[in-house]
Amino acid sequence: MPRRADRRRGVGRQEEGPAVKERRSSRKEARKSEIIATALALFSQNGFYATTMPDIAKRMGMSVGNLYNYFASKEELAQAIIRYVSEMLAEEIRAINAREISTEKKIAAIVRFYFGLCEERPELIEYFLRVYLANREVFSDGCEGMVCVAPFMTELMIFFEEGVRCGDLRNQDFFSAFGLFMGYLGGMAFLGGEKILPRDLGAYSDEIAANIYRALKA
Repeated sequence: MPRRADRRRGVGRQEEGPAVKERRSSRKEARKSEIIATALALFSQNGFYATTMPDIAKRMGMSVGNLYNYFASKEELAQAIIRYVSEMLAEEIRAINAREISTEKKIAAIVRFYFGLCEERPELIEYFLRVYLANREVFSDGCEGMVCVAPFMTELMIFFEEGVRCGDLRNQDFFSAFGLFMGYLGGMAFLGGEKILPRDLGAYSDEIAANIYRALKA
């Protein structure tokens, strides 16, 4: 007959099965998401170099050592954030691409989404401008070029290709079209963020969408 201690050890081994491992992994991923959201807010507000890992750990209510269990460095965390932002933008544009509507209406939908994001979650735009674009050295190892924003870029590329295929948009170099599109959006986002615009940013959605379509149409 097994000793009681052996039975206890057997129970412990059963608890380390796939279900337990899955729950543990799920909790860890949820915690990583919380860290990303917290670091995103701090980086966007204070900049990359003025924000430290202890600052992030303090805001999270966790030890610095525990924070390093999730992200080995501040640079790794910064790269995880831009991947998160890219995936979130890509998911929305992917949904717009899948809708059976005209290219003109897709442009309007993308503009409304982007301007809504600027107003509801300005830290996302601030991060892109104040960290990703302003501190390219942080993203030189593992995030070279457009690697970390590939999901977002891919969905926009699909949008442009489909617009050209159906005859709505003229065929041109992707980066020329991308620069024009994002130049409009980024410029208005900057003006809105600086409180220069006399109206809310969303009030310009239809007009900006129409301007973009006229500039890109076949």
